[in-house]
Amino acid sequence: MKGLLTRLKALAGSGAAPAAPAAPATSAASPAAEQGEGVLVNAYCTRADVPALGFPHTLHARRDLSDPELAAHLSGFVGYVLSRGNGEMSRNRYHAMRHIQRVRQHLSLSIDESQLDAFSKWAERANAIVFLPDGGIRDPNGRVLLSAAGEEPDREAAVPYPAEAWQRKARTEALLASRGMPVPQHLPPLVSEPELRPRTPHELAGRAFALLAVSARAESVASGEPLPAADLFARLPSAQANLSPDEQAFIADEAPGESAVAQFGWRFECLFVLEWALGLVDALPFPGAICDVPLATRLMLDAGDVDGVMRVAKVRTDSELLDALDLHYRLHWLVRQARLKEEAAPAGVDPGVVLERHRALNWLVRFEDHDWDDVDTPT
Repeated sequence: MKGLLTRLKALAGSGAAPAAPAAPATSAASPAAEQGEGVLVNAYCTRADVPALGFPHTLHARRDLSDPELAAHLSGFVGYVLSRGNGEMSRNRYHAMRHIQRVRQHLSLSIDESQLDAFSKWAERANAIVFLPDGGIRDPNGRVLLSAAGEEPDREAAVPYPAEAWQRKARTEALLASRGMPVPQHLPPLVSEPELRPRTPHELAGRAFALLAVSARAESVASGEPLPAADLFARLPSAQANLSPDEQAFIADEAPGESAVAQFGWRFECLFVLEWALGLVDALPFPGAICDVPLATRLMLDAGDVDGVMRVAKVRTDSELLDALDLHYRLHWLVRQARLKEEAAPAGVDPGVVLERHRALNWLVRFEDHDWDDVDTPT
């Protein structure tokens, strides 16, 4: 971690380290750390299974997402990242922000300079980025990702990703290349198994019943025979409690507009993804055509709806969910590039299906930790 040691020596030579920005700095640092006894570092780890700190250190604080204050702290850290330099969305800024949104554990500790190499190796295994007393953010090897004052980052600096994420990215790229749909290598890896906080089967079931209710309502309005809300909820008793605010407003609207009807009609595609995730569908086919709507409806009705509990064959593994997300993320990039160039979408790909599947999969993996109405699908 030579780059980190060099920067710290420069700080010591100036007489004192610059004050750490308020957003990412921990309030748990001890007086000893503040007085210079060891190097104070804050590590932001995306892995749930952070390895043991197998080197001499003083631990000031350690918290995971069970600590209600961590979410607000991470939100503040994202704001700090966005405020550095000229504020333009650089590659490093974007990936640092995404890393922070996936953080599972935050550790604040002091270490002696002699232990920096050991800390660097630990940070790699923990998939951590590091915040230093100079206000800079560094990768596990001490290279500058973002500086406090906006200086140019190290050209070799890179936000870390677990090995599983890189392997999945390579598999998806090979699959798409075999279909004549190559994607650029600069597209990043996505969330992977050690970082994932999967939705519970109960959450999946509740969201699926809500999606069936709104999509069935949209289809009935489009056909000129709108289903009354009371009839929908009589058949799907758990749907009402799981509707999002936007969905509640749509169902309550006696004469929804054409665009709203079209928007919620597409939710059958999100429903189909959740049915697959719940094991009600054997396979999630390549997104070349819309799903079988009568089948998607029948599967839910056959699964039952008693207090949000359904007869589920099996919930997909984390790896299956993440494989599907990686594929649809990269397909969505291709679709958007085609639209920007005013070209046709790749042959055999339905853009609307890709969008809705990407939305559902991002919700499944808690992308940006947003509720359903706010789920985004950036590429």
